[in-house]
Amino acid sequence: MDPEIIPTNKNYQYFVNLVDELPPIHEDSITSRTLFSNDRIKVILFGFASGQELSEHTASVPAIIHILSGEADMILGTERLQAKSGTWAHMPAQLPHSVLATTELTMLLILLQE
Repeated sequence: MDPEIIPTNKNYQYFVNLVDELPPIHEDSITSRTLFSNDRIKVILFGFASGQELSEHTASVPAIIHILSGEADMILGTERLQAKSGTWAHMPAQLPHSVLATTELTMLLILLQE
């Protein structure tokens, strides 16, 4: 698309590069930004500094994790998994899970309302 053409239709969300939607990730921090939310879906973009962790927790709704850049150790249920750019995981509601960034990490979380 020509950069001078600005879409006038506001009935959609469009991001050229999701990784660019986060502010700089500071050392020892996790940042997040909600990109979209309605009564059926919530989409949250996370940025992790290397070594940062979302400790084990559950979600009350099914969720999808999509790793956009970087690497992480993930635990889904009782399985320890290695995640990298391109990794995608669907989790049912109430599945214990955690994410530990082993490098700087960008992750998309999609919560699916039931």
